[in-house]
Amino acid sequence: MQTLAHFEDGGPGPWILLFPVIWALVIGGGIALLRRTVWRGRRGGPWRQQTVADNSPIAVLGHRFASGDIDEDEYWRRLSVLNEEFGRHAKGGGG
Repeated sequence: MQTLAHFEDGGPGPWILLFPVIWALVIGGGIALLRRTVWRGRRGGPWRQQTVADNSPIAVLGHRFASGDIDEDEYWRRLSVLNEEFGRHAKGGGG
């Protein structure tokens, strides 16, 4: 009986190369998926894009709120003004 893994002379045929390629694709796809989901944001680096620059008005407002300079009502009031001016969402503020 002729199987996919055996060539005409009884040795392994070209199909034997298919299995390591499939495993390499599965492992590479798993690593790529983990890098895009779970591992994103756990490490910083020059390639990582930040949603708010450290010296932007929204980041400064978030730092002032975190340090206790302004209360929550003042934070949300100022953030809504900044959102209207810069077109950002309220959830993007703070750091």
